[in-house]
Amino acid sequence: MADVAEQGQKSREPGLAKPQTFSADDESALRETLKRCSPSTIEAAIAFRKTRDPEKVPTVVIGVIERFVEPDIRPKLREGDDELRLVEDLGVDSLTMMEIVILVEDVLQMQINNDELRNLRTVGDIKTFIDCKIRGLPLPKPTRHLPVEQIAAVMPIQPPFLFLNEASIGGQGATAKYKITGQEFFLQGHFKDNPVMPASMMLEALGQLGVLALIEGIIPSEDGRPVDPKTIFFTSCEGVRCHRVCKPGDVLTLSVKPKRAKMPLATFEGTIRVGQEKAAIAEEITLTFGYAEAVATPPNAEATGSGASSGNAEAGQNPAPGASEAAAFTPLRELPA
Repeated sequence: MADVAEQGQKSREPGLAKPQTFSADDESALRETLKRCSPSTIEAAIAFRKTRDPEKVPTVVIGVIERFVEPDIRPKLREGDDELRLVEDLGVDSLTMMEIVILVEDVLQMQINNDELRNLRTVGDIKTFIDCKIRGLPLPKPTRHLPVEQIAAVMPIQPPFLFLNEASIGGQGATAKYKITGQEFFLQGHFKDNPVMPASMMLEALGQLGVLALIEGIIPSEDGRPVDPKTIFFTSCEGVRCHRVCKPGDVLTLSVKPKRAKMPLATFEGTIRVGQEKAAIAEEITLTFGYAEAVATPPNAEATGSGASSGNAEAGQNPAPGASEAAAFTPLRELPA
């Protein structure tokens, strides 16, 4: 736990407000405001108001959300899963969200614009957003959330071999969920009378998430060309460890983070959890990829005469550097099983 001296250092972070006078009356009023929240939430809020220590903010935020969700859902929040979705997992509708925001504004003495709420879909989104506001840091780029229909529309892999039910793409990586239904074709013989998700299929799901992350531009190219889905193939996987048996009914939470990338290789680290239990990790999943071919620029409509024709011919003979890079690159193919 940070002491007062350390908190004083934190108060000098760019944009971080200095501690304000916090009287006994202020504390009494704050306790009354949070009277339906847990004692830990109240104490964290008091500590924040006294010191402006941003480390107290997550406890306050989770405590305020907990105050507005159903009692049987509250244990999920206490597990500390930042991937919990406000609507789907916690049942927070738009009106409840506004109540949460108003209370957070009052307790933390900050303002949140309605437009800023549109991209907050998970508990982690809210914690990161408020932390940036408190510290005066630039807000992160919105996380893109993709339903299964959108995933299937862009992925070269299709059902019944697609193991991503939904996904989120952010600046630091990608996450996804997949529920083992028990109807998967490979469970018919793995194992007899005891269906278990094969570890190879769990790694396949992580690899698919890496493919989606590449397609969605998590690793931007230097010249702005998108990755061609037809060029993405599995290359290698290292440091694999399985920690938990996964069976029908389990919801796998997958995450990948890019470690390094240089055309034509991209390496990710991946993890799979079931709730807060670690199911599997892969220290390195490497994919090979290529960029889509550059689209030829149409001639200038205003250009006429032999000069324009000559220019176009020269352009055709000397394509822009890198225009044929994807065409010249032959990706590695998957090895047969």
